[in-house]
Amino acid sequence: MSFLRKKLDELKRPFNKGQKWEKFAPAFNAFDTFLFVPDHTTRKGAHIRDAVDLKRTMITVIIALLPALFYGIYNTGYQYLSQTGEAFTFLDAFIHGAWKIVPMIVVSYAVGLGIEFIFAIYRGHEVNEGFLVTGMLVPMIMPVDIPLWMVAVSVAFAVLIGKEAFGGTGMNILNPALMARAFAFFAYPTYMSGNKVWVSEASNIDAVSGETILGSLAAGKEVTYNMWSMFSGAIPGSIGETSTLWIAAGALFLILTGVGSWRIMAGGVIGAAFMGFLFNLWGANALMSFPWYQHLVVGGLAFGIVFMATDPVSAAQTFKGKWIYGILIGVFSIMIRVFNPAYPEGVMLAILLMNVFAPTIDHYVIEANIKRRKKRLATVTAKSA
Repeated sequence: MSFLRKKLDELKRPFNKGQKWEKFAPAFNAFDTFLFVPDHTTRKGAHIRDAVDLKRTMITVIIALLPALFYGIYNTGYQYLSQTGEAFTFLDAFIHGAWKIVPMIVVSYAVGLGIEFIFAIYRGHEVNEGFLVTGMLVPMIMPVDIPLWMVAVSVAFAVLIGKEAFGGTGMNILNPALMARAFAFFAYPTYMSGNKVWVSEASNIDAVSGETILGSLAAGKEVTYNMWSMFSGAIPGSIGETSTLWIAAGALFLILTGVGSWRIMAGGVIGAAFMGFLFNLWGANALMSFPWYQHLVVGGLAFGIVFMATDPVSAAQTFKGKWIYGILIGVFSIMIRVFNPAYPEGVMLAILLMNVFAPTIDHYVIEANIKRRKKRLATVTAKSA
């Protein structure tokens, strides 16, 4: 490692202050700090010494995403090959899925990081690390056959409008990955909905159907998948959203490392279960009659609650606020599913809606705490008088 450190120091000289390439120092430093911890520390003011910085936090989230990603790659191949009638192996399915998904990840990172580097150089600040996670999330919440140029345009919109317009990482009020999906959904609806977009090459082969469980229910059809298939993820859907099993593994990792908020996750599950149970009592259509516990394991609900609702920038910050925030996301997700047959997957809109209201939730939680403490102080003062 010392050899690599010396080589990087040699390469860094033209980028130092007063040197020829000083303006491009943020771009070089991004690669440097990706490999090594920054060589500077806080010199004044209160601070906590910790080995974990923002870049390491983002890498922790990426590690948590890997189980769902790898399964999504396999499931992409499995959904396609299982409907062609041909014999195939695990490796065949994984290779087919990788052939479809890896280019999406490359495009997402190339476009997003390219824009991040341009803004860092223009503004003269270090490259923000937040896109390390966003660049992985965007492909995982997209249909498998969406054209790569649409992925690129959606990522550019998310970074420019969702982040940089607000000042970059830490300043955005909406989750950038969901901004990319929302843009793609409303700009290119035929590529983001229907029964031919969720399975690889379904639009080219008549024998292949890619209808999701929620899509079938919205059309009044019966569900042919059992509970295990729904939970394990052997169903059509967005690349990373189908397997609640592997999403739960990622959630456990985030909770144990202290990176993800268990309050938001638990609140989301409680809110969704409660709303699903209420609709079960009503049972006016197929989506209302769909068992509440199955609502928790289909669609993007689990993925959204674990990896996007818990975004520390756009989520609520107070403990009580996180509970309220998570519960409302779960409630609105199921409500949108049931009441909007044209868009049975509601977690994206629910999270974006609550992103907007997160500061308001925290404000009223803090105000309530202040009033409670003032009342307690008045009581203590009166007793001591």
